[in-house]
Amino acid sequence: QVSLVESGGGLVQPGGSLRLNCAFFGRTISSYSIGWFRQAPGMQREYIASISTSGDDTWYADSVKGRFTASKVNAKNTAYLQLNRLKFEDTAVYSCAAAFGGSHLIPSSRYDYWGQGTQVTVSS
Repeated sequence: QVSLVESGGGLVQPGGSLRLNCAFFGRTISSYSIGWFRQAPGMQREYIASISTSGDDTWYADSVKGRFTASKVNAKNTAYLQLNRLKFEDTAVYSCAAAFGGSHLIPSSRYDYWGQGTQVTVSS
């Protein structure tokens, strides 16, 4: 059974930080690039970050660049998304996805497996 399980979401004040975890089960994460997505209520899903199979290369959407950081620890079969300087508009369900052999520059349609998501709420 292949699955991605996100955790680490929660309620945080503006300017605060969270670290999201994406645990990969049933496959070896070192062979997969990982993408991060978010979807706010009533909005389309937004592709916000990705990291290559090796973890050496990353890409970020302009909306999160300089505030969010994607990483992987292949030995733990887990990817991470560090969220810093959070804003009200970052409130959304955050999901990770995995693409076999993908680079950090692939379209969202290229992803093979998807997690269920974790809620991030930024509120004062």
